[in-house]
Amino acid sequence: MYNKIQLEDKVRVPPIRLGEKLEKVLLDVLQEHLEGSIDKEIGIFICITRVLDVGEGELVPGDGGVYYDVKFEALVLRLTLQEVIEGVVVETTSFGAFVSLGPIDAMLHVSQISDEYINYDEKNSRLICQESKRYIGVGDSVRARVVTLSLNEREPRDSKIGLTMRQAGLGTALWLEEDMNQEKERQKEPPAEKKEKKERTGRKSKEK
Repeated sequence: MYNKIQLEDKVRVPPIRLGEKLEKVLLDVLQEHLEGSIDKEIGIFICITRVLDVGEGELVPGDGGVYYDVKFEALVLRLTLQEVIEGVVVETTSFGAFVSLGPIDAMLHVSQISDEYINYDEKNSRLICQESKRYIGVGDSVRARVVTLSLNEREPRDSKIGLTMRQAGLGTALWLEEDMNQEKERQKEPPAEKKEKKERTGRKSKEK
């Protein structure tokens, strides 16, 4: 979930920028050091939006910079296990799809896309369900659930986030639209027709 939060930190203004507008320099320094980084308690820093308050500057012997206590506003992404998230597919491979969540990518393994067997169409960068022919490709918006979560503060790129779409209400935007339309059509059916379909389905199951 995305959250806008207020934080406080001590920020060093380098000597070369001491003549510039203070709030602009502090914002630049915070953005450079925090955006894209991970704090397991706070979350993944997407962007530092603004400086809210600046305290008195402090000098440290032997250091040409000036240190300020700064209160600032940040937009962060906090992920939790079993949380439903939305993202965009940025890459597909034979073993799954990489889904961008903004500041970080998550992995959607082929085994977590569908109950069906998945074929990889390398030419069109698509993962295709063998029976239904539904597919997932680069640029598709997806809704998925977080099933594995391992964040690495030192090396954010080594973080591992695993997703699944093998549950009701999850899938690509197109899949969800198709499911919604099918449900609307089903609700329009006369009661007798629904019963007949149900009975036919029951007979087929027994025959199998």
